[in-house]
Formats: sequence, structure tokens, C-alpha cells
Amino acid sequence: MEKHGLTDAAVSVRDVNRRFGRKTVLERFSVELGRGVTGLLGPNGAGKTTLLRILATTLAPDAGEVRTFGLDPSDPAQRTEVRRRLGYLPQDPGYYPHFTAFELVEYVAILKELTGRRERHREVRRVLAETDLSGAAKTKVRKLSGGMRQRLALAQALLGDPALLILDEPTVGLDPEQRMRFRALVSRLGESRTVLLSTHQTEDVAALCERVIVMREGRAVFDGTPSGLASVASGQVWLSESAPPAPVLFWRTSDGRYRTLGAAPPGGLSADPGVEDGYLLLLGNAAEVSA
Repeated sequence: MEKHGLTDAAVSVRDVNRRFGRKTVLERFSVELGRGVTGLLGPNGAGKTTLLRILATTLAPDAGEVRTFGLDPSDPAQRTEVRRRLGYLPQDPGYYPHFTAFELVEYVAILKELTGRRERHREVRRVLAETDLSGAAKTKVRKLSGGMRQRLALAQALLGDPALLILDEPTVGLDPEQRMRFRALVSRLGESRTVLLSTHQTEDVAALCERVIVMREGRAVFDGTPSGLASVASGQVWLSESAPPAPVLFWRTSDGRYRTLGAAPPGGLSADPGVEDGYLLLLGNAAEVSA
């Protein structure tokens, strides 16, 4: 498994375990996160959301050690300090439908201890502008589209200019233009802080993440660069004029050819691998992959 070198780690996770009933969701999971954007990939049930909830201090591990900015979230006083320095967008953010967009973000700002009214309003306007919601500030939440609600949730996470930003499936419901704006925003934020982004969108990882971690069954099976993940599929991506014999993973592309992952099909020509190719092959391999 490739290891990605980091300095000045903001987050350190060592040998963390977490179970729900009889199911082990995280098993001796370790990682360090520094400045920049890290993408977290993995199938449903891999443990991604559980890891994010632990880092966001909404869930405690059963065993292991977590340190955020050198602070111990298991200690109540230190946990409060950690929360002051992080922004969290959960997978299913809650909304108050009768609030306006401005009122909802302001409510969260009050919870984040922004007590001065003038300063608080300035901050609310800033994050609404960052997420392209200034024009919807007076709109009731119940009248916002799904994509606008997702951007509203991101606006809440940006309050207070957090040093650690934790985003769980942040591009759900965003159209292509909104996704492009999101990528521009997150890439800029990653220049000066730690951003951890969990997603099923491999194109988001390829576009904006300097580092990618692939999880499976509570463990990290890859930790490296997007290009390193793509290279997992080197020599195993093919284009052919006819459909390959089963059982292999393939699909018909827009130009009418067939893209195959794995063994070469009859008449197949080698193709350059992408992040999605490496990810799919990695998950189909029971052994950890070096890249």
C-alpha cells in the first residue's frame, strides 16, 4: 500500500476500532492528515462515514487514539476546543424548513459562539456568498432545491473559517456547474487548511484531491496520490471493437468501443488508466495493492 508523506499533521488517528453490535466498522485504522485536500473513497459500509463522525467528535471510538491539533477529543474541554476549529458537513444534514437560508446559517453561527451580531451577520453573508447563495438568503429552506440545500449545508460548515473541514458526500444533488464551483472553492480552501472529503465521485477526487485513501471493510487498502491509484490499473485497461467474453468488467463507450478492465479481450488495444479504473480493480482484489 502506497504511503503518502505528510508534514505538520493536523489529525492523527492510531489503531482506532469501532463496532456496531457484532459488526466491526473500523479495525485498527490509522491515518495522519495534514494541509491539503484528501479524498476518501470506498463502497457503502467501508467505514467512511464512521471515520468522519469520529473526527467530527460526534462519535467516540471503542479503542485507539485520536488527536486533532494535538488535542484529545475524548476529554470534554479539549473536545470543545476541537469543535471550535472544525467544520462538518454530514451525509444527512438536518434542516429547519421554516427558517430562511440566512436564519438557518445564523442559528448555526450562534451555536458556534459567534455572539457579536454585526460580526455574526458579516460571517453569515460571507459563507452564503462563498456557496453562491447570497440571492437566496431570504428564501425559506423548504423552497430551496436539493442542490441549494446541499450548498446551504456547506455554508454552515464554513462558518468560523475552520482549520479542519470534514465533508461527507458534499456534491450530492449538485449540477455540473455547481460541482465545478464546489471544486474551485474546496481546492482554494485546501491551500491553507486540512480538508477531508468522502465521496463516491471518482472524478471529484481526480479533479481536486492531492491524496486519496481507499477504504474497504474498515481498513485502508490504498493511501497515495490519484495518479498512483490510476496506476493500479496499468496494463489492465483495454479498448476493443467488440464486446469481450464474460466474466469481465466492461462497458460500451460513447464512441461505440468497449472499455474492459482486467484481462485483454480479443483484439483489445491498451488504454491509459484513470482513477476510476484503479479504484474498481482495487476493490475487486482481496489483497492490498502497492502503487
